[in-house]
Amino acid sequence: MAIAQEPPTSFPQAGNVAGVSQEEWATQFAAQSGAATRLGPFESVHVFWLAGMSCDGCSIAVVGATMPSVESLLTGSLPGVPIVYLHHTALQIEAGEAYMEPFRKATRGELGAPYVVVYEGSIADESKAMALGGYWSAIGEEEDPARPGEARQVPSAVWLKRMAPGAAAVVAIGTCATWGGIPAAYGNPTASMSVQDYLGRDYRSTLGVPVVNVPGCSPVGDNFTETVAALLLFLQGIGPLPEFDDLGRPAWLFSETVHRSCTRAGYYEEGSFAKEYGDRECLVEVGCWGPVVNCNITSRGAINHIGGCMNVGGPCIGCTMPGFPDRFSPFYKAPPGTFVSGTASKLVGSFVRPLRRITQRYGNREVAWDRTGLVTSGWGAPKGPTFLDRLVHVAYDRMRRSDTRAKHI
Repeated sequence: MAIAQEPPTSFPQAGNVAGVSQEEWATQFAAQSGAATRLGPFESVHVFWLAGMSCDGCSIAVVGATMPSVESLLTGSLPGVPIVYLHHTALQIEAGEAYMEPFRKATRGELGAPYVVVYEGSIADESKAMALGGYWSAIGEEEDPARPGEARQVPSAVWLKRMAPGAAAVVAIGTCATWGGIPAAYGNPTASMSVQDYLGRDYRSTLGVPVVNVPGCSPVGDNFTETVAALLLFLQGIGPLPEFDDLGRPAWLFSETVHRSCTRAGYYEEGSFAKEYGDRECLVEVGCWGPVVNCNITSRGAINHIGGCMNVGGPCIGCTMPGFPDRFSPFYKAPPGTFVSGTASKLVGSFVRPLRRITQRYGNREVAWDRTGLVTSGWGAPKGPTFLDRLVHVAYDRMRRSDTRAKHI
């Protein structure tokens, strides 16, 4: 394993304000650290990050990823994964025309390496903004064909339309990009839509892959970097195409519901529900949609495997789902199905909880205490088993040990 080193402190001038191109920085760092190991046909791959109707929360989530980290992708530290040349408006070390030139090379097919397009935010109907002489979201400018000699802003949606046909993959990150999200909610004036709605169901990348969706508002950063790394291994020909579900989500990350791995799921099973925020019990009755929402945040955590909505007391509002936000609002109100499922859980729990307390009272006592009648704990006298407890456990122990006895006969 290569030992991480500090980036080089000096570079030759590259004709731009940063004094170095993104490619030069990444290549020189990988060479000096000995991290780059070519196991496939490509030494590098470009990733173009486009932003539409976005709050930049997806970018913030991704730079906090740890498994793998963005740094490991940028420096070629992952075995088999090519060096990533990331073109991001906030993270790029180039600026101005030097920043825009790789975009133009990609549309002309002159990069000399494959590229992936990542889109953050929903895609607004730019014709509505153009009618008012403006734009919703844009990157760079070019000459206006209608007014020669004058410049116009190039909407990020236009860049996506130009670059998607030649991309090895198009990845929509965050719920706005995957399903439309909040900018596409009922009554919005922008006619915003998701990336897959914009490109159409027949879209396929040069690898034959439809739009890859990594939802979340914001998404778990590790979900994104792990998906990108898996796609790059496929691009290199040393890994299979990752498994995606019918909605283009990484199946291994979004096949389970929030509820199944929630730290509070045991309370639901016993019919114990929080009455207000801050209670430790299940949050379903204060507006949690976890039992029906596909997301792994309760098991993976938000950043560095720490936190996550339900883990810190926040109910799930369904932000990873295609129906968000319209079909999950009003937020923080118990879902209609809670009355049926919650009532059933309370009925079952009314039997389960007492039975578990009986076993718990037995499990919380040393066997010697019952033989001698002397409790040696100086902290207090644990409550002893009642006559009913003893009666129940005689039958319980017979059933528990019956299979073992039969095997030894």
